[in-house]
Amino acid sequence: MNSNYKIIRIPLTLLLILNFINCSKENNFEENKIFRYNEHSNISSLDPAFSSTLRNIWPVNQLFNGLVQLDKDLKIIPDLAKNWEISKDGLTYIFNLKKDIYFHESESFGKKLTRPVIAKDFEYSFNRLKDPKLGSPGLWALKNIKSLQAKNDSIFTIELKQPFSAFLGILSMKYFSVVPEESIKFYKEKFGKNPVGTGPFKFKKWEENLKLVLRKNNLYHELDSLGNQLPYLEAISITFLPDKKSEFMEFAQKKIDFINSIDSSFKDQLVSLNGDLKPEHKSYIKLISGPYLNTEYLGFYLGNENNVVNSKKLRQAINYGINKSKMIKYLRNNIGYVAKNGFVPLGLNDNNKISGYTYDFNKAKQLIIDFKEENNLEEIKLNLTTDANYLDIVEFVQRELQKIDINIEINIVPPSTLRQGKSTGKFELFRASWIADYPDSENYLSLFYSKNLTPNGPNYTHFKNKFYDKLYEESYIEKNETKRKKIYKKLDSLIINEAPIVPLYYDKVMRFTHKNVRGLESDPINQLNLKKVFKE
Repeated sequence: MNSNYKIIRIPLTLLLILNFINCSKENNFEENKIFRYNEHSNISSLDPAFSSTLRNIWPVNQLFNGLVQLDKDLKIIPDLAKNWEISKDGLTYIFNLKKDIYFHESESFGKKLTRPVIAKDFEYSFNRLKDPKLGSPGLWALKNIKSLQAKNDSIFTIELKQPFSAFLGILSMKYFSVVPEESIKFYKEKFGKNPVGTGPFKFKKWEENLKLVLRKNNLYHELDSLGNQLPYLEAISITFLPDKKSEFMEFAQKKIDFINSIDSSFKDQLVSLNGDLKPEHKSYIKLISGPYLNTEYLGFYLGNENNVVNSKKLRQAINYGINKSKMIKYLRNNIGYVAKNGFVPLGLNDNNKISGYTYDFNKAKQLIIDFKEENNLEEIKLNLTTDANYLDIVEFVQRELQKIDINIEINIVPPSTLRQGKSTGKFELFRASWIADYPDSENYLSLFYSKNLTPNGPNYTHFKNKFYDKLYEESYIEKNETKRKKIYKKLDSLIINEAPIVPLYYDKVMRFTHKNVRGLESDPINQLNLKKVFKE
């Protein structure tokens, strides 16, 4: 702990208390109708076709709707589709649309300013994602769609190439939001800066690198359980301070209403070693936390038969040889969950857990002794590649594996180089993470299917196993949810046994808000849903 940290600690704690008192007096009714947050990564586009990262997904979620949506428990519920039917063969999906859903008012509609959504709009929106000129990162999500058709104004059908039980989950992604053709043609490539959707909030203004403002959509169709129109807020204001420390100061001064996660330099001030909000802050700050569908792991590249990591015994030794509980407690203040189960994280497999690796120094040490004897080796050297953001984690791994006679050399590269190297098989051992695109275990298990080898798929480890492929293909078409989850469990168990990866920890959603913020919740995919949020 350096001296600067000690100097700044007391003033920040006092600042939180003093600003809570002062801002409580200064808030007025209008201020209480505005929800403010900062996006330190900036926002690249408000076009749902480019909603591949949280920085874009969060505002897009306020502006647009799709056929289906997820509730806080990740159950698929209607959005603009009133209901749907799935054919017995699992190939055809028929969506009946709600009536009287209107697009946001826009000059792109001419004098009428708006119009109702019809099935043709969904047909257009889905087909738009296929346009190579658009270059949407969501193109992959349409690979199993054979055809799309608006039967009439209120019925939209999708036919698949083959049954896929997780398909409705894919449709919950913001890529599949409905957009009006008139607005796309009117704004052209500038639609991402002039979005027109159907969501609870509508676009107001965007000052580059400074602020984005969304206003309440008075035409929004949803009501709360008491019949009140949503949303409750009048506006959302998003700033773009690039520094997480500055973001924290803005939160401390109550200039923004919440922060998602926290910079490591401040975590000890707010969070105890058990991952809880410290008692001295509980009177004016609220912590909302829960599982996050993000598995942090180390991956072995198995596509080169000359790599020493092709040894299953070595890979298992590394899995046994890392004290993950110690790592989570002292490096992350228990912000996360020890990966002692499978690759599929908490939040998806809560009722279907498997037994993974737990720390066992003696077993790890013996496996290494056996491995050295079998291969006539005196020492083991491995290169572990990461970006600078996870240096503390990999240095911990380095120290742990040194205890079982594995020498790790750390290779730090820019994030873009890490991504490219993983895709091209450049690194024998690498740090990685997988955040769910949609809430189904299949999304995680697809990383080990042999037909998904990088660079054309997400199989970064180049793991190949015929039995795994067979089971995976069975799960893909299994319509019975109970049977499908049993297959998922077998697949996850097989991955843990073969150990092409080292699961380190399952991530955790950590949201800090002021006490006057109500209705803000967390969910395992870290959605930001503000339509039911209000401020007292």
